[in-house]
Amino acid sequence: MKKTTHFGFEEVPYEEKVRKVAGVFHSVAGKYDLMNDLMSMGVHRLWKRYTLDMSGVRRGDHVLDLAGGTGDLAEKFSRMVGPQGSVTLADINDSMLKMGRERLVNDGIVGNLQYVQANAECLPFPDNHFDAITIAFGLRNVTDKEAALRSMLRVLKPGKPLLVLEFSRPVIKPLNPIYDAYSFKVLPLLGKLFADDPDSYRYLAESIRKHPDQETLKAMMEEAGFEQCAYYNLSGGIVALHRGYKL
Repeated sequence: MKKTTHFGFEEVPYEEKVRKVAGVFHSVAGKYDLMNDLMSMGVHRLWKRYTLDMSGVRRGDHVLDLAGGTGDLAEKFSRMVGPQGSVTLADINDSMLKMGRERLVNDGIVGNLQYVQANAECLPFPDNHFDAITIAFGLRNVTDKEAALRSMLRVLKPGKPLLVLEFSRPVIKPLNPIYDAYSFKVLPLLGKLFADDPDSYRYLAESIRKHPDQETLKAMMEEAGFEQCAYYNLSGGIVALHRGYKL
């Protein structure tokens, strides 16, 4: 029997998910930053600020920002690590990577940044290479999340953290119907009005529902070999930051 996986609520052949996800992000790349602000009402900046604060990144560190999109985390990390450090912005999608590079170069963020098109499931970096790895709102789009977590563990230095910022499950029950209505009614409407692309934003809402909840993702990180794993619910669990260490 042919292996299948989910693309939003749709079951697709396993090997097709990468292509379908790529199509979504080719479509949304040009409006990605605008739509992030609209969809979260700007709160995504606070979630990312919390991730930066929890990373423990210092001057001289080498950081991998995986599924780094248009580079908002990479920009902040670039300043945190300074000229002696480095930040690698990696993304599987060349449209997103191009947007990130253009944005950061236009903002004058150069010198300690490099750009790599890479699949999270098989990262093209040496063992024990990075002082921190972040993946913000990208893990739910990875086909084989277990393989990606193992790959991240391999390239992370001992004693250093992986931080996964991702949509999760609200822990305040009254939020659920409001969140569902917003996800399946408002997000596609925003996609239609501002990006002329309701289908991509419908997929994004569906992909959130298919992503592992807080405890499941924590267990997956532990199974991959991370230790001292914990998660921090943000905005009532709409988003969670998971952190685990390679020891």
